[in-house]
Amino acid sequence: MRSVELFAGAGGLAIGMSIAGFNHAAVIEWDHGACETFRENQRHHMNSVQKWPLHEGDVRQFDYGDLNDVMVVSGGPPCQPFSLGGKHRGYSDKRDMFPEAVRAVRELRPKAFIFENVKGLMRETFADYFEYILLQFTHASLTRRKSEGWREHRARLERHHTSRRSQSEYNVVFRLLNAANFGVPQRRERVFLVGFRSDLGIEWTFPEGRHSEDALLRAQWITGKYWERHEVAKRRRPPVTSRHAARVERLRDEALFDHIKQPWLTVRDAISDFPDPEKYPQNGIPNHVFNPGARRYPGHTGSPLDEPAKTLKAGDHGVPGGENMLARVDGSVRYFTVREAARLQTFPDDYTFRGAWTEAMRQLGNAVPVRLAEVVARSVAQTLAAKARG
Repeated sequence: MRSVELFAGAGGLAIGMSIAGFNHAAVIEWDHGACETFRENQRHHMNSVQKWPLHEGDVRQFDYGDLNDVMVVSGGPPCQPFSLGGKHRGYSDKRDMFPEAVRAVRELRPKAFIFENVKGLMRETFADYFEYILLQFTHASLTRRKSEGWREHRARLERHHTSRRSQSEYNVVFRLLNAANFGVPQRRERVFLVGFRSDLGIEWTFPEGRHSEDALLRAQWITGKYWERHEVAKRRRPPVTSRHAARVERLRDEALFDHIKQPWLTVRDAISDFPDPEKYPQNGIPNHVFNPGARRYPGHTGSPLDEPAKTLKAGDHGVPGGENMLARVDGSVRYFTVREAARLQTFPDDYTFRGAWTEAMRQLGNAVPVRLAEVVARSVAQTLAAKARG
């Protein structure tokens, strides 16, 4: 199944798409550091990555004319205009690349598309523009005129959408997904927009997560299976936090617990097999290098070892990586290594990152967790394959 990946970044969504069965006919990214990471893995690692035609440059200048039979277009349009950590300029920000995402859909006419963005896109401040984005994808061929502002274009799209002659080109749905619910050892909420070409008559819904916080709390504080799995002696197990105490007591009632769900994965689950990079600096693991200088400060206290990590930050808005820290059991903190952060984003262990710690963490902080991308992409792929079989 041929696909095109826009705004590829360090490759989280692209790798997830590939694992789900898609073959990228083009991977487009303007950031040189992220492209160097791709090239590094094309040279030395990741057989699937080696096959991807990488195009470093501005997507606004990309010509889709040589591409055909593209089944899915995917990507993560730059999120800074809508990020909770940014200046929230949104549609007035020149970094808003949703118009280019719409152009790719309009020109390639894929059977489906998958786009991802930050939770901030759904802020009330951007409600009007979010509606505009959805309308553009729904009626991709109804383009904005040169003399037309975005509000005027939105009004014209609304009139068309509600008229008798209206026929949607794509049926579009969106949902805010928490990566932790899909087996990612990190609390990370992202908006996914998925559309299917309306002439295909496809019915689809987002896959449901198979992991839950309740299941984790039960494994830790009721059955103890979590600590047993990690061989943590009873005398070394921390007490239940005050934040979770009342909830744990409620979960002791079997009737309140959903046995179908698996526990959320924690930082310990993700990185406990790595040697401490501070104690063992010559560990031979790529990207597993200790970075000194971590400290707590208000609002940035690190990620507890026995919970999913807090959302990794790219540091694009004056955030110097304060949340990209491990909070040890003894109360001390240290920065996650790049390799540990890659685990928290569920990148394969043989996928390496170019650049210093700050640059590599920027790439990882902007990435889609590979496992979350795979779950959504696999659901889309299976739906398209079932449709093709009739």
